[in-house]
Amino acid sequence: MHSAYIEMIHMRFLMMLAYRVNYYSGIIVYALNIGAYYFLWKAIYGGSETLGGMTVAQMTTYVAVSWMARAFYFNNLDREIAAEIKDGSVAIQFIRPYNYVITKMMQGLGEGLFRFFLFSIPGMIFISFLIPVQLPTDPAIWSIFLFMLLMSFLINTQINIITGLFAFFLENNEGMMRMKRVLVDLFSGLVVPMSFFPVWAQGVLQLLPFPAITYLPGSVFTGKVTGAAVYHALGVQLLWFVLLIIPLYLLWRGARTRMFVQGG
Repeated sequence: MHSAYIEMIHMRFLMMLAYRVNYYSGIIVYALNIGAYYFLWKAIYGGSETLGGMTVAQMTTYVAVSWMARAFYFNNLDREIAAEIKDGSVAIQFIRPYNYVITKMMQGLGEGLFRFFLFSIPGMIFISFLIPVQLPTDPAIWSIFLFMLLMSFLINTQINIITGLFAFFLENNEGMMRMKRVLVDLFSGLVVPMSFFPVWAQGVLQLLPFPAITYLPGSVFTGKVTGAAVYHALGVQLLWFVLLIIPLYLLWRGARTRMFVQGG
């Protein structure tokens, strides 16, 4: 069974490799996004050296690494699941000798690994020639960041699968999927780091899983979070990973009793 899941990772990796145009265009699009946000934040800082607890250099690095990290943890599993529920093909998955949810996570991981090795790493090297990115020199920080990046993928994927499974109950969850994407991009810290929000808003965001996707790994990578706070940030990610298993399990358990095919 484990070899079957590994093969699913391999197959999704190869499938992504077939769409080379999307790959090349994606690097350009992400580079443009990073460039736009770099000049935007440079204008916001103006003559100030520090805003929101981050220096200009830290913000520059944060923008670059956050967008390249998104290339790894991003996936459309929610839309895939919703589409399979609508056309009834999910029924076939029920009779196969593997877990549907784990299968989707493995497929997402295959896509993420493709993006990491052939998108994020080359993209980070490319963007480093365009803007002044400061990479950490401590190997320990790199190791912790890479593990936190994996946790970002798991948490984001859990949220995507939960959103997709709502199609069992809502029949059409397109609005929910769009709302989820906006919430993740905005409240994860991709658009605006959490430290720039008002104090009361930061308190609310700490009760949500979104900052664990982008803000916490980015803060560790840039050196905004150091010392014991690094392990606290890692602990927050692990906590959300465990907590999100509960609604994911309950939704999947309830969904299996509600399957019907729209359109016959």
